[in-house]
Amino acid sequence: MVIATELCALSEYRIYPGNGKLFIRRDGKPLFFGTCKAYSLTMQRKKPAKLVWTQAWRRLNKKGATDVTVQKNRRRTNKVARAVVGISLEDIRKRATQKSEVRSAQRDAALKEVKARKTANKGKSGGKKAAAGGGQVNKVPKNVKRAQKGGTQR
Repeated sequence: MVIATELCALSEYRIYPGNGKLFIRRDGKPLFFGTCKAYSLTMQRKKPAKLVWTQAWRRLNKKGATDVTVQKNRRRTNKVARAVVGISLEDIRKRATQKSEVRSAQRDAALKEVKARKTANKGKSGGKKAAAGGGQVNKVPKNVKRAQKGGTQR
């Protein structure tokens, strides 16, 4: 046998037949109240979400949610390979599939080439610098105070 129950307008508790009050608002909406406390608080225009003992507050503050919600499936962002200025996508893929020994050998060869180029440039400009400079210049550390021009000594 099913018993017809109403819900309290404030606390949202079940109201069984023979209990509570029915209040008809000016706009014609019927409000059921389980207790005179609920009726009184509604007449004072108290918000159910601010009263700790109401279902509205419990829902708002996530209290007593016994059913465990299933986690949403999050979509992972897919990595997209794009060509960079100066190197095409095929070249990038080739480099990724290469073994580390091959890449390290290429890097060493490039470094040797750069060093050779630097020494060649040094050899060309080395004679000009020595003639123009005339000799070595002594560097003065920055933290040492130097005598100022035109100032008085103290």
